[in-house]
Amino acid sequence: MKKLIWTLFLLSVSATVFAQSYFEDGLSADWHKERRAELRKLMPENSLAVFFNNPVKNRNNDVDYIYHPDTDFFYLTGFREPNAVLVVFSEMREVNGEMVDELIFVQNRDPRAEQWNGKRLGTEGVIEKLGIKGALLNSEFAEKSGIKLADFDKIFTFSLAENIEESSANSSLIAMVNDFKTATEYPDNLNETTAQIYNMIKNSDLETSERVAQMIQRYSQQYPEMADDPVVSSFMNAESPEKRMVVKEEMSEQKLDILSLEQMMNELRGIKTQEEIALLRKAVKISAIGQVEVMKAAKVGMSEREIQGVHEFIYKRYGAEELGYPSIVGGGHNGCILHYIENDERDLSDRLLLMDLGAEWRGYTADVTRTIPINGKFNEEERAIYELVYQAQEAGIAIAKPGTTFQEIDAAGRKIINEGLAKLGIIESGESHMYFPHGTSHHLGLDVHDRGNREPLKEGMVFTIEPGIYIPEGSDCDPKWWGIAVRIEDDILITSTGNENLSGDAPRTVAAIEEMMTYPSVLEEWVLPEID
Repeated sequence: MKKLIWTLFLLSVSATVFAQSYFEDGLSADWHKERRAELRKLMPENSLAVFFNNPVKNRNNDVDYIYHPDTDFFYLTGFREPNAVLVVFSEMREVNGEMVDELIFVQNRDPRAEQWNGKRLGTEGVIEKLGIKGALLNSEFAEKSGIKLADFDKIFTFSLAENIEESSANSSLIAMVNDFKTATEYPDNLNETTAQIYNMIKNSDLETSERVAQMIQRYSQQYPEMADDPVVSSFMNAESPEKRMVVKEEMSEQKLDILSLEQMMNELRGIKTQEEIALLRKAVKISAIGQVEVMKAAKVGMSEREIQGVHEFIYKRYGAEELGYPSIVGGGHNGCILHYIENDERDLSDRLLLMDLGAEWRGYTADVTRTIPINGKFNEEERAIYELVYQAQEAGIAIAKPGTTFQEIDAAGRKIINEGLAKLGIIESGESHMYFPHGTSHHLGLDVHDRGNREPLKEGMVFTIEPGIYIPEGSDCDPKWWGIAVRIEDDILITSTGNENLSGDAPRTVAAIEEMMTYPSVLEEWVLPEID
């Protein structure tokens, strides 16, 4: 009896969270349906696309991380449960006597599992809530569903991971992946690198084959297993361009395509709809308010984790369901670590504090960075570096409009930073350096580094402009600059004539930040008892 009770207790505290929230103020079923229709327009005739939802990931022992769906899967369905697969057909197909252009395979309703982990939609719930009429149980996937994969000219999917965690939580997903691999005769050596090499060979000609062979040779030094592929090996070692063309012509036509779906989804997700912009606007607004409240609350002696907690409290207070990514709160030298997430400095003294955080609102994430002086005033060196970064960001924002390229925005800011660092004596004029080691922009949406092409900007794109300067301790410059780290990051929407700074509510100038830090915080009266 005691053993049974203990087993039930372990089940009750398991943190595998499958219970899903379908927010009334999130994206509608009709919106997701429209996205699937747009995908079909990009697919060639007689093709299908297969999307597997994310696996469950173990945190420790019998506790799993809170489940987060694959963002492509969510974009097309709104579905938030694991062990699911979406199949989109380019045209209507007859499957088991029914005409459908899409099928979703989901886990079954299970009262016992739902008692522990929350309600599942099941097939009827998917039809009712998500409007996907072709809903089947995941035990019916692949050939068991009546889909005859051999009848299609092209099958699109992403590279299928070999390392899905073996667990009861993932058993249905693993079975579906294995069934799909069997049905498509998925090659053991197929991965994105191999597929890209095959494409390079297919696109080569007599004039370019030598250059392609040299590129493949360089790839094979990094991935030695590539040399075991007979096609790659034959092309790479062919004695002449003519013989390389023979290898190319003898390549069999591949029905399975693990590359093109990425480009299709990049095209769809790179331009945000008005519904997406509304959600992003809310996520960014909440994140900007978090920055403002921290500016008012920040004091010498606070810890990085305490600052992180204030940000995240603001997010939860507004009802944001999650963080878009792990919070980065770095004081002094810690700010020089680009993805610093430990946030364990206990006593922030007179130094800069770099804060890169974003709330997730109905699946969409913000990405806002501010750098502030913890004591409320920039010193001379901090101000000089901050002004450089601010001017670089202003230069990028000034030219952000339809037709501008990411490269032009990056170059505008980098020029100001390079010239400014030289003027301050931190580098020699024209010297290559690592004080600005990252790019200036990335798309923003369901992922913090969202899908989208690196094409000229278009109306509806949402992306970041985030120049930075980081001078680690021990750098080859005057020690007075050591430990200074500044990044300013804003979320920019491209409009028909220019841009809108969605995160502009969070002060960016030296004067505005210092003024905001003089205002009282709503948290000042919140005093907790001391703990020994």
